[in-house]
Amino acid sequence: MQVEFVGEKLVLINKDETLLVASLQAGIPHFHACGGKGKCTTCRIMVLEGEENLSRPNKKETKLRDSIRMTSSMRLACQTKVLREPVVVERIIKDESEIAQYIQLDKKESKAIQLRPLGEEKYLVLFFLDIRNFTPFIETYLPFDVMYITRKLFDIFYKIINKHKGKLIETAGDELYAVFGLETSIREAADGGISAGLEIIEELDKLNKTYLSVYFFKEFEVGIGIHSGKVIIGEINLEGRLKTTVMGLAVNIASRIQNATKDLNNSLVASEEVVKHSSLKIKYQASQVNLKGVRSNYNVHLLGREYKNPE
Repeated sequence: MQVEFVGEKLVLINKDETLLVASLQAGIPHFHACGGKGKCTTCRIMVLEGEENLSRPNKKETKLRDSIRMTSSMRLACQTKVLREPVVVERIIKDESEIAQYIQLDKKESKAIQLRPLGEEKYLVLFFLDIRNFTPFIETYLPFDVMYITRKLFDIFYKIINKHKGKLIETAGDELYAVFGLETSIREAADGGISAGLEIIEELDKLNKTYLSVYFFKEFEVGIGIHSGKVIIGEINLEGRLKTTVMGLAVNIASRIQNATKDLNNSLVASEEVVKHSSLKIKYQASQVNLKGVRSNYNVHLLGREYKNPE
């Protein structure tokens, strides 16, 4: 059988295949953020002809249809099969990214042999770090000194995060963002995030005493915020290079907890959720903080130390 994707191509499809699988195998870059699990609706299509020739909506599709008020002519490609011809459809969300991001091709036969989700939902531990009082250092020292020290600091941070099975996602100026739990349990992720934070504080203290204060007459402190929650993780193609990106409310909360380290006067602050997941036996001080976008005060635990030079 054949299905016409308007403005794209005629696609061969078997009775046991979904429209999503068939379109991807035909080389159409059909967006499917949840990996074709019927959770995200990003593979939606509009049925222009042959609505009666398609399989009836299953439980997953019916649930999403009710939640976002989909019309009867709008279907999820990942859940819909073709029973007979003719069928004419059009993709609603058209993603022009390279199909190689989420389809692994058989180079010999030039056809898709494995579908890889463009994005997936995952429960992770989010880790934000900011170097405190770094701006005055930038304004005072030469560019060479600034970059030299920045590289030295970030090399320490990266090695410690990697040691505890975390992954660095982003750096911006004097800040970095990492995640834990990509390949470990949530307990290991929570332990890894907290342990990495504590070790960074200790190693920075040693560097301050033995090197920075001696040769640069300067000491640095950090503010670290840790939170856990469900996020969307995937890859973005930037000039031919795949870059991991992580998005979601939990990411925003982790960032805001890091910002709250200033008001709480503590170098390492973790949400109550992270501490509950962790198996580490460490001393902490329970507290609450008001976070932007969160209605009530948020429960956090102070795991670090008070700042020597609070802003």
